[in-house]
Amino acid sequence: MNSPPSRRKKATSPASTDSTSVASSVNEDISQQEDPGSATITVTAVEVPELTQQEQSDRLHLERKVERAFFEAGKALAELRDRRLYRSTHRTFEEYCRDRFGHSRRQSYLLMDAAVVFDNLIEKCDQFDHILPTAEGQVRPMTKLEPQEQHEVWVKAVEQAGGKVPPARIVKNVVQQIMERTQVPNTYQLGEVCQILVKDNPELKGKGGCWAIVSAVNEFSCTVRMWDGEYSIGLQHLKSFNYLPQECQQMQSLSDRISRVYSDLLEETVKSLLQLLGKVNRPYLTAVEEKLLSVLESEYAER
Repeated sequence: MNSPPSRRKKATSPASTDSTSVASSVNEDISQQEDPGSATITVTAVEVPELTQQEQSDRLHLERKVERAFFEAGKALAELRDRRLYRSTHRTFEEYCRDRFGHSRRQSYLLMDAAVVFDNLIEKCDQFDHILPTAEGQVRPMTKLEPQEQHEVWVKAVEQAGGKVPPARIVKNVVQQIMERTQVPNTYQLGEVCQILVKDNPELKGKGGCWAIVSAVNEFSCTVRMWDGEYSIGLQHLKSFNYLPQECQQMQSLSDRISRVYSDLLEETVKSLLQLLGKVNRPYLTAVEEKLLSVLESEYAER
C-alpha cells in the first residue's frame, strides 16, 4: 500500500521576503493615513544663478545684433549698390544680388528701404524706450510715409502691442489709419515704371513681380499698362522701380513691342515667354532675350 505524498514547505528566498516586508510596510503606512491624497512630497529646489554683470552686457549686445540683422543687411546692400562694388564680376546690381545672396531684386530693395526707415526710428529711440523693429516686415508698411509719420506709426504700434515689439499686422493697420487720415497724395507720374505687388489681392493673381507703366494717375490708384492690357491698381499694390527717365523710355519701348506681339490666341509656350519678359526687373533685355523677342516679332507681329 502506497503511502500518501508528503507536503513540503515552499522555500522563500530572502529577496522575496524583503520585498514582501517592504510592500507590507508601505501598505501599513498608507492604511494609517486618513487621506492618502494629502501625502506631502518634498521637492528640492534648484537654485538658478543670476547673470553676472558681464553676462548681462553680453546678452544685451547679442540681442541688439539679432534685432539689427536686417538693418545691417540693408545698409550693406545700399553701399554695395551705390559704390558699384559688384562691377568686376556682374553687369548689374540685381544679377549680383541673385548670384551672391540668392535675392530677388525685390528682396534686396525691401531690405534697403527698411534700413532707411530703421535709421529714422533710431533718432527717436529714447521715445520708444529702446523698442525698435526686429524684422524687415515690421517696417515695410512705413516705407511710403514721411519720417515724422513713421515715428508716429511706430509709437502707436508699440502702444497697441502692450509696450512690446509690434507684429507687422499691427504696424500695417496703424499705417492704413494714418494714410486714410492724411490722404497721402498720389506721387506717381505718367510713364513711371512700377512693380506689381500682389499681397492679398486675388484680382492680381499671376501679376506679382511684373512691371507696368503708369498711363493715368488717379487719387488713390493708378492705371497701368502691361503686356495684356490696362489695369487700375491701388497705390498699396505698386512700388516704383525708381528708374531714370531714359530707362523709363526704354521700358515703354519694350512694353510696346511685347503688346504688339501678345495675344490670347498665341501658343501657350509663346505666351509664357512674353509674360516672362514682362517680369524682367531691369530696364533692358539681354542679348539672348533680344534675339528671342525679335524672332517672335518677325513671326507674329504682322498677323
